[in-house]
Amino acid sequence: MSVPAMWVMLGVLAILAVAYRYYSAFLAARVAALDDSRVTPAHTRNDGQNFHPTNKWVLFGHHFAAISGAGPLIGPVLAIQFGYLPGLIWLVVGVCLAGAVQDMMVLVASTRRGGQSLAGIAREELGPIAGGATAIAILYVIIIALAGLGIVVVKALGGEEIKMAENTSLTYPKGADITHDFSAITQETTYSVPPKTVYRFGKEKGEELVFQEPFRLAVPGLNPLSPRKNSDAYVLPKGARRLVPGSSWGTFTIFCTIPIALFVGFYMYRFRKGKVIEASIIGAIAVLAATVAGAWIPGSALERVFSLSREETIFAIAAYGFVASVLPVWLLLCPRDYLSSFLKIGTIALLVVGVILANPRLQAPPINWQFAQKGGPYFNGPIFPYVFICIMCGAISGFHALVSSGTTPKMVNKETDIRMIGYGAMLMEGLVGVVALIAAASLPNSMYYDINIDLAQKPKYAQVLKVMNVDHDGDSTELVTMEGQVGESLHGRTGGAVTLAVGMARIFTTALPGLKGLVGFWYHFAIMFEALFILTTIDTGTRIGRFLVQEFLGKLWKPLGNLDWLPASFLATSLVVFAWGYFIYTGSVATIWPMFGMANQLLALIALTIVTTSLVNAGKGRYAPLTLLPALFVATTTLTAAYMETTGTYWSWIKKGDVLKGWLNIGLTGLLVGCVAVIVMSALVTCLRGQKKIIEE
Repeated sequence: MSVPAMWVMLGVLAILAVAYRYYSAFLAARVAALDDSRVTPAHTRNDGQNFHPTNKWVLFGHHFAAISGAGPLIGPVLAIQFGYLPGLIWLVVGVCLAGAVQDMMVLVASTRRGGQSLAGIAREELGPIAGGATAIAILYVIIIALAGLGIVVVKALGGEEIKMAENTSLTYPKGADITHDFSAITQETTYSVPPKTVYRFGKEKGEELVFQEPFRLAVPGLNPLSPRKNSDAYVLPKGARRLVPGSSWGTFTIFCTIPIALFVGFYMYRFRKGKVIEASIIGAIAVLAATVAGAWIPGSALERVFSLSREETIFAIAAYGFVASVLPVWLLLCPRDYLSSFLKIGTIALLVVGVILANPRLQAPPINWQFAQKGGPYFNGPIFPYVFICIMCGAISGFHALVSSGTTPKMVNKETDIRMIGYGAMLMEGLVGVVALIAAASLPNSMYYDINIDLAQKPKYAQVLKVMNVDHDGDSTELVTMEGQVGESLHGRTGGAVTLAVGMARIFTTALPGLKGLVGFWYHFAIMFEALFILTTIDTGTRIGRFLVQEFLGKLWKPLGNLDWLPASFLATSLVVFAWGYFIYTGSVATIWPMFGMANQLLALIALTIVTTSLVNAGKGRYAPLTLLPALFVATTTLTAAYMETTGTYWSWIKKGDVLKGWLNIGLTGLLVGCVAVIVMSALVTCLRGQKKIIEE
């Protein structure tokens, strides 16, 4: 029986409101004891570069934009393979009792220690060994996290190559004009496949789909396609790939936010200093105008400029991350994040209202028992523990601890602002996760799996989907109609970004029935929204990584640790950008996301352990369970996942001959778990010493 989404949304909103009103107030007054008489480092170390007193609403926008990346958008969408209920419970309970608590308490700790990084706090609270282990873990997590975030942007904006299963076939419509070109450089033949071509991926009835739009097909070799014996179907050899062009609309809008942010930064801090409202209005109007103008790019002379390939998109993201990391925070990073927060919060608010008005029914099962025990298209494992590493940022995220001890504490104007910025922004991200989950769960099951199963994996899951009573004949009328409206193929567009965009477009269209002709607009708006959501995390994450690398380099040669020396900043930023860019270039969502989830949650365990120790050291051990219990839960789920990935996925890579990749992942996982062990043991020893000292006194 399907559940109306409106009641789910209203219940979640009520829980989040109660959590902010009462639990965050308790944390602020009793646990953290926020006091405006304490001068923040934004004032004591104001340098106009990294330390800068910032209006709480602007900083809320920056912080929310910085922490809200791919996790709350993509994680819940991918987790629908387990059903919607496990993810929904984890999102609501996790964000109120774990994620928001971590973000707020780390922000308090860093602000009161001069804007220190999480590694610096660990050194002060746990000692130099634990501090070093924390620094290593943080650097590793930053690289993997930015790779995980960036690859989603590449999937959403860049051109895509969709693998097609070997020995499947294409049947062209009668009388179709087939053309092909051979490239001597790549040794491949590219075919122009006409519309109405049938892709058959199985032998039984219904195991086929019809491509309603033309596309290009790349196949290794010189004119390698040959018809099947006694048939007009052409057999696909190994290495056949469907080529999908990049999203010029989304790329154009994302590009426009950069000069708009630069203008707003100058306006707010130089032209009309302090005129935040004026700058906000100008910036918001400009961003909306750029969003609308993006609709004119496809089909225009500028389409080729903004329709980027996968490699071009990776290079563009890397270039942006580098520039945003070295410029002053007030010039690009802060105003751009602030502006994007308008679009983010506005879109989420619109989605919440849309869910209430449209009231779609959650068509995904509460628990999908077919994939609950052995996994599905994205995670080859059971609900426990994989749903907890799949849905990370919307419930709790170690990456947030880096923002809360990175750029944000250096800009806090007064301590009482921390409650809204730390706890409130995380609740907003939890709401983002719930909205994404509802958008995906409201899709018909056949539509969800038509989008989310790679064309190369169609044969593998054909029988399972039949057992699930999913009508998977590949010719869903609604999906085919939507493909024509958005001007793109939607079948086999894995990674979660396209699924979420389709779900959002359906909600907006149903909520506003008089604007049904705008399905294409809503879809591309959603794609742009997702990319913008993620890029604002990449710029902040790269900057935080630069801070940490400079800490390491400063120990080798002191000038390299100077945050204001441009050559040092350029060197550290280049190293960080190259590292996460390399993982994006060589990886995929399926290979990066599980590692990202484990690393991210283990960093959350580290952050909660450090905060728990700081409470004990400050004589507030009675409040330690508020952070200790979430830490124990995260430890249980994440360490279990690390064991299962190591003995399952990574070991299977080694047995299949991918030795370097397998042992590299095993080594990196072991390194991170070892760092966690060192930190937890140091925390335990520190807390026991503190309790012994109190007893003796």
